Order: sequence, then C-alpha cells, then structure tokens
Amino acid sequence: MPLPGETTWSLMVRIAARYGMDAKTLRSGWKWHNSAPTYDTGGQRADAEVLFNAAGRRFLADVSGVAPGVLARALPSWEQEGARLLAGKDAAGPAAAWRAGGALVGPAAFGCRLCTARRTGEAVRAVRYVPRWRRVCVRHARWLLDADADLPLEHLDLRGVPEVVAAQRGWPGVARRAVRAGVEPERVFALAHAVVARWWEQAYGWEREKIWPRRLHQVAGGDAGGDLERWRIVGRDAAVFPEVVAVADALLEPAMAELVWADSGAGRPRALPADGAFCRRLGERVGRGWLGPLAATDHGGPLIAWMGSVIRLRRGAGGPPGYDNDPWWLRREHQAATMAGQLRVLGKEKKAPGSGTMWRATVPAEQRRLITSTLDSAEEQLLQLRGVQSGPTADVARRLLRGLGHSAGLIENAWKRTALAAVNGGVPLEEVAQWVDMPAAVLRDMLTAGGQEEDR
Repeated sequence: MPLPGETTWSLMVRIAARYGMDAKTLRSGWKWHNSAPTYDTGGQRADAEVLFNAAGRRFLADVSGVAPGVLARALPSWEQEGARLLAGKDAAGPAAAWRAGGALVGPAAFGCRLCTARRTGEAVRAVRYVPRWRRVCVRHARWLLDADADLPLEHLDLRGVPEVVAAQRGWPGVARRAVRAGVEPERVFALAHAVVARWWEQAYGWEREKIWPRRLHQVAGGDAGGDLERWRIVGRDAAVFPEVVAVADALLEPAMAELVWADSGAGRPRALPADGAFCRRLGERVGRGWLGPLAATDHGGPLIAWMGSVIRLRRGAGGPPGYDNDPWWLRREHQAATMAGQLRVLGKEKKAPGSGTMWRATVPAEQRRLITSTLDSAEEQLLQLRGVQSGPTADVARRLLRGLGHSAGLIENAWKRTALAAVNGGVPLEEVAQWVDMPAAVLRDMLTAGGQEEDR
C-alpha cells in the first residue's frame, strides 16, 4: 500500500523489494523518456519522481495490486503527466519520465522507517512530500531530513531535545490562528523560518547564545565538533524549530503589531529604535531577553521588512494591494538557503578552497547585491575607459578606481569572515592560510585586527 504523500518512485522501490527484485528490473516495464535525476556525485537523487501516461498508470496499478483510485489519493504526482509522454509512437504503451520531486510537487523528506514498518510491515526507506512544519515524527522523536540532499542520514534523533517535539505539537494551534487571521499557514511559517534562519547565521558572533549549540550537539549524536560546518547545515532546521514556531505565533498576535506601531512613533513617525518594545518582547518570546537590540538593528532582513509592512498598512500608506504592503510576502533574497544548496556550496568549497568562487554564499543578500551592482558599474566604466563609449578619460578612470576599491573592500570583508568562521569552526589556522595563499602569521594579524574592529 502506498503511504500518504509518497513519491511514486519510492512506492516502486518498495514494490520491487516486496517481490524480491531490483528496482531496475521493475523499471523495464515502461518506456523511459529521460534519465533519472542525480546528485553532483553521480548517485540517483532520493527525491526522484516518476510521471506516467495513462497506460503506465494502469500498469503500475496492476503490478502493485492497488486500485487506481487509491493510488491517486496517496501519490501527489499520480495525475500529473509530462507532455512528451503523449506524443510519438510509444504513446499507446506504458511510458514514464523522470522528474525531481522537489521541483514537481514540493519539499520531499525521508519517512520514519519505524512508522513505515507499522504501516507496511517492512522497515524500509520511504520518501514522502512533507511540508517543513511537519518534519517531526512525534511518536519516535525523529526529525525527518530533506530527501533532495546528498546525505546518508535520513533522520536526526530528537530524544535529547524534547522542546523540538513539543514545538511540533504546538504548531497546529499556530496554523489555526493563521487561518483565523486570513493568512495561509505556510506563508507564516516561511517568514518565521527566514527570520530565525537569519539569526542562526548571525549566532556565530553571539557570545550569550547557549541554547542552539546545546541542541546542535544533541541532534549530532552528542558532539558536532568533528564536522561543525556540516552539522550547522544539517541540524539547523531541527535546532531552530521551537524558535520558528514561537516567532510565527508572535507575529500573528495583534498585540505584537501594536508594539511595532508604537515603536514607529504611531502618529509621529520616527526611525525604529534599537531598544524598541516589539523586538525586546520577541526576544523574550524565544527565551533570549538580550536579543532585542540585535534583532532591531538587523536592517535589510525579513523581520524589519515585516515591521515596515505593518507600519505602512497602519498608516494607510501602502498603496494598492501588492507585496509592498503584504506583511507575509517573503522576498527572494530573504528566503533561507536549503540544506541541499548549502551542502553543495560546502562541497565545492572543500574541493577548491580559497578560490573565491563561493564568496556569494558567505555574504548577506543585501551586500551581495551591492557588490554585484558595483562590479557591474565598474565593468561599464572600464568599457568607457577603453574608448568603447565616450567620456573624459580622467573622470572615467577616477570613477572606475573608486568603484573597484569599494568592491574590493566588500569582498575582502567577506573572505575575512569566511576565514574567521573556518578557524572558529576548528580548521587549523595554517590550513586556512594555505587556502588564501598567505603566511599564517599575516593571516592571524588580519583576523585579530578584524575582530577588534568589529568589537569597537
């Protein structure tokens, strides 16, 4: 029997295993129009999905012994069909095409093997479409990991962090509050997740942060120190889940919106203060009374954008309906990077350390835009300097050098932060120095000076 929300390929693998055959043998019953999606390392993606034509669906129903209606209710991809399956001489026979499940339906995660065994009698791997706010198996205290990442793990053990399981139990109440407020729960969760994920990235420099390090070590099996950067990626969503639920709950409260309005000066507009009541209360809601000023001064982030929308709506200055005055609209640059994307970046950086090609992954979104814009402007001015466009040579050269100097400073700060994070994460200073082709003593002085400047 299919599991609710299961990928079709996951069901096919389980059917093949039930008959004692390899999944490739079962595949021979269909005419395939393309190759299976793979990871960068070459292995087939766990979230691979299959689309069938009508004949292909009938064939799977016959092989599985499950009625087509049952398969249609359980498999989200069942009714979807690729246009290429309808064309050509093979259209009359069973035909199939591969897709990446995450791009076709939505986020896919590994199923809990213990729950799969209770339902099917076999403790085998299953992949299901599961939204990110339902990733906790409450029965077995497991965090179900994304299936689109090239990772051998399927779940994280949450028995040492019961607050994560408790947050999962509390989420349905938050979702109901969102519905009553006329907002889709997934939009509320996405915004709260973006806010907290941004805090997670900044928490490297928070000396008073004690909660997340403890949780991270717990979900890593007791000690994440051996591969801290990878565990910070793999364990992030599980470690921050209680805060995401708490932030989502807070943002839905009218009383919190009133605090934003009061912080803005209400009828007498003013700049949002660093010691505003809203951010202070939000910090208390997530168990960090000291977080308020840090959150209030994080300009360019999703939280400040939400506050701005709330203020504009209250003042009646939002204009016609649209994203500018929609508090729950999440800008693309504010969306948190996925685990799969971060692992790909980490893998590429390890293969070519210090190449500078991955600087975009280490710089906040607003600085990425600034660097890219400045570099584009400098390139245009360089064309002018070469005579492609007209203009006084001295003025063009002056603007070019000023733009390049500014960009170089931003990029230098980016790689300094990356190097400092590597050293703090346990990478020997000498090894980091080799990455950037610099004597270790010089790098130590630069990082020490950079840290002192940030303290000031």
